Amino acid sequence: MVLSAPAFDRIRTVDGLLEPLFEQADGHPALATETVRRWSVGGATHEIHRFTFRGPTAEHAPIRLGLFAGLHGDEPAGSHALVELVTGLLADSRLATGYELTVFPVCNPHGFEYHWRENAAGLDLNREFWRGSTQPEVVALEQELRRHRFDGVITLHADDTSDGVYGYAHGRVINEALLRPALTAAADILPLNEAAVIDGFEASGGLICRCFEGVLSAPPEQRPQPFDVIFETPALASLRQQTDASLAALESILSEYRRFLAYGQHL
Repeated sequence: MVLSAPAFDRIRTVDGLLEPLFEQADGHPALATETVRRWSVGGATHEIHRFTFRGPTAEHAPIRLGLFAGLHGDEPAGSHALVELVTGLLADSRLATGYELTVFPVCNPHGFEYHWRENAAGLDLNREFWRGSTQPEVVALEQELRRHRFDGVITLHADDTSDGVYGYAHGRVINEALLRPALTAAADILPLNEAAVIDGFEASGGLICRCFEGVLSAPPEQRPQPFDVIFETPALASLRQQTDASLAALESILSEYRRFLAYGQHL
């Protein structure tokens, strides 16, 4: 899939980043957009936008995936990757055959525009989920996660203490089965973090089975639980490399999960 380069030199605003998607959503039948939450902080208005891309139909019901980025405002590569993924699919949708992708490119708009990890309240949003948080970003995203009951959840992050790509599989076999080839694909662009301990957790081949409490994830009561992976790039690498590595990981997961389902149907 050929992907267009984003305007990395554009003023860093949420609207500036999402402009290509807003423009396409007005006239493309496969793409829809909606503002899921709007609130004000200190006179500034912030919004979380949802983009839904419906790929070509397949013989099965659409596979519903939730894709999230920008929970930490100082990690823009994932946000750029999701915008590029959707714009690329609008030009060539074959990779999304059988999928319905619900995309949240900027989950922390205040942090994104101010280049801060935390939100306006000074909180790390990725420690607030499913803990009764009243933060507007968390409330909105928890509602979305419950509403859509995704078959899979993918979250993109970056780590300024890592020298390579890695990911969290939450100790589930299906997550590992999807994440390992995604890390291999991304390692063609950025090195794999092969340390024995990453982010304070034991790791093997860039894969971590445990995770922090309060991270964005599927509703704890959802059954069956969807696959749920977190992909991390090294934040000190160039934005272009991080974006490309994230795209490679996303493309791998989309391909591998379709293969996984096809295999399961023939068991």
